[in-house]
Amino acid sequence: MKEFIRVMKALSDPARVKIMKMLQHKTMCVCEIQTALDKAQSTTSKHLKILEDAGLITYKKNGLWVNYQLADGTQSPFAATLVTHLQDWLEDDLEVQTMVQTLPAIDRNIILNRN
Repeated sequence: MKEFIRVMKALSDPARVKIMKMLQHKTMCVCEIQTALDKAQSTTSKHLKILEDAGLITYKKNGLWVNYQLADGTQSPFAATLVTHLQDWLEDDLEVQTMVQTLPAIDRNIILNRN
């Protein structure tokens, strides 16, 4: 039951649901997620850690970058089910639609003033 509660609590915050919806559209680093959420880096990192601990997201290091993506579900059957269903949920929500439309313009190189 603890694993189930951890997954459900991880999705009890709107910012974490938004992170999940963003990651279903593209792999992102912390600075990109932070920009999309308009939250502090420390707050964004805490949200990512909660989602990771619940088995909902994973990360891969690529040089200096840490790229977050949706988990494949091997860590938790509860997380796997929610990741699968969340792809269809909230697609008609105006806030989610607006956020998703901004994702193509969010680029780590622009955020960090690199060309």
